Amino acid sequence: MKIDWISKLQNLLQTIAFCLAVATIQYAFSPDRPYPPLVAYSLFTGCTIWAVIDLGRHLLPTASETGWPAGWQGGMLVVGGIVTGFLVGNIGGDAVMRSLGLIPAGSSSSGTHLRSGLLITLLAGIAGSYWFYSRNKSAYLERRIGEAERHAGEARLKLLESQLEPHMLFNTLANLRALIAVDPGRAQQMLDHMIAYLRATLDASRATTHPLQLEFDRLRDYLELMAIRMGPRLRSTIELPAELAGLRVPTLLLQPVVENSILHGLEPKVEGGQVTVRAARDGDRLLLEVTDTGVGDAAGSAGKGFGLVQIRERLATLYAGRAVIDFTRDAHGACTRILLPIA
Repeated sequence: MKIDWISKLQNLLQTIAFCLAVATIQYAFSPDRPYPPLVAYSLFTGCTIWAVIDLGRHLLPTASETGWPAGWQGGMLVVGGIVTGFLVGNIGGDAVMRSLGLIPAGSSSSGTHLRSGLLITLLAGIAGSYWFYSRNKSAYLERRIGEAERHAGEARLKLLESQLEPHMLFNTLANLRALIAVDPGRAQQMLDHMIAYLRATLDASRATTHPLQLEFDRLRDYLELMAIRMGPRLRSTIELPAELAGLRVPTLLLQPVVENSILHGLEPKVEGGQVTVRAARDGDRLLLEVTDTGVGDAAGSAGKGFGLVQIRERLATLYAGRAVIDFTRDAHGACTRILLPIA
């Protein structure tokens, strides 16, 4: 198991702070005893317990949810750490105190002090071990919750995408069925474009995001499908600067917006109109804009159609409020603006 030494240093510093607190509490209850020896004994004991348990646990099989040895091995490691800490704490503390002249040479702790020291070591060792154990388990649970939320978000995105695909497919098949009876040649062209579009869609469905270039390529296939059905009534322009082509965006993002423009803006207009799709940089954000010269204010939809609702939900899931989608319309048509943060 790879050891995170930064985490170990943090644990050691917390152990030192805990030892100083124990020494201070001891001094508060026994002011007749000098404070420096209490600090020395406490630091020797606590740091030894920490080293035995926190470093020794990596030598034993550990549970993934806590990072601690499971079963009796974990209990024996704590007992071993406390016993070792008590012995080393007393021996080391005595040696340091004698070398500094804080206690007379040859003197030793009394039986009363040893018993109280053993009790304090036992209680402090158990409390400290339980605290580190609980913290590791809480960190594990937080990681699992984060993973569950991420998987739920991915599942939600896939569900929304699966809802969007049939929506577009059913509309296209209905148009294709009507076209077969009146113009088989154009129906064949429409079918070819639909096959190309579905093939690209299948490739994109394997990921949540893809390069903006692929999104525009799929959009061109879709506009070709619609152009066959609407003829000269549909005119389209696509503007994608080369420096933005590699930016990653959610799959199937623009097609529902363009479909909304055609369905609610251009189709109800006898002479049809123009739909323009462009990408641009807006500071540290990517601007995607779809405008049309359709019926505008006379349209029955106000940006609340199936496709736009799904896009709002997908963007909320993917970007957690950092993406913006805005729909406006007037007498000259409608405009949908999408602002995405640039990673």
